[in-house]
Amino acid sequence: MKVQRNKKLVIGFLLFCFGISFAQEKFNGEELSIPPFVEGILLTPETSSKLPLVIIIGGSGPIDRNGNQMMAKNNSLRFLAEGLYTNGIATFRYDKRIVKIMKMGAVNEKKIRFQHFIEDAIAIIEHFKGDERFSEIYVAGHSQGSLVGMVAAQGRVDGYISIAGAGQEIDDVIVDQIANQNPGLQDDARLAFDDLRVNGVAHNYNPLLGSIFRPAIQPFIFDWMQYNPIEEIVKLEVPVLIINGDKDIQVQVSEAESLHKAKPEAQLEIIPNMNHIFKEIKGDNLENQKSYNEYSRPVMPKLVEIISTFVLK
Repeated sequence: MKVQRNKKLVIGFLLFCFGISFAQEKFNGEELSIPPFVEGILLTPETSSKLPLVIIIGGSGPIDRNGNQMMAKNNSLRFLAEGLYTNGIATFRYDKRIVKIMKMGAVNEKKIRFQHFIEDAIAIIEHFKGDERFSEIYVAGHSQGSLVGMVAAQGRVDGYISIAGAGQEIDDVIVDQIANQNPGLQDDARLAFDDLRVNGVAHNYNPLLGSIFRPAIQPFIFDWMQYNPIEEIVKLEVPVLIINGDKDIQVQVSEAESLHKAKPEAQLEIIPNMNHIFKEIKGDNLENQKSYNEYSRPVMPKLVEIISTFVLK
């Protein structure tokens, strides 16, 4: 009998880690909860041998285990995990804690910190380090998850993978994005970020930048600003793979190049025609933007191939 995939999140605190096995199409899947906030799915190819495990960390926003959020369902992380599964690699992907908090109706933006995402990633790594089914543990962080994984992986895993990760501190990334989209606000943004960095709060900012500097999320942004990807990637003493797509309209190829410059022994891969969510884009920006809500468009096989080769070599 085929068991339907449960799309509902488990609500409430769980006192113990537990697993519930089920069939996810042709994939051997196991729902896992790691207290207090992690809920995700472990895909483990059936074999009598130990397998490498890749922990997949999603990007910014309320991203679920599949790489989706309310207005953007593209299944990017799900398809990546399933692609790795077919190559004999186990994966664990999970809902960001903000997803669970939202489902609990307990969202308080003022209390959310970037450090919380790092703590969740570390809890996951520590959970699997004692699992005898896995020969090695790798972390693959996407976008914001690149920096989260970069910090969590230090001294804890066998390899690290950055996918569309920034090579600058987040305030510099945002200022660059503003410069490209609305140059007239660039200087205002820079001054506000400088104020936030020095004083821990920004009082004087252009109202047009209110979505970035509203008081409720300033503590989160301030916490995020304390981590410099260039400094963090150098601390990794394991093999590193840096990936970016040349059709990524959110994170430029130059960001990956900056990471590689800081860690020259790392493997750098720029995938032609791949966008931010791993989809192949042969047309214009309209096609690129539409792909963010195309749940059946597959991820690029080249991405799966590159990661699989890195993990299995």
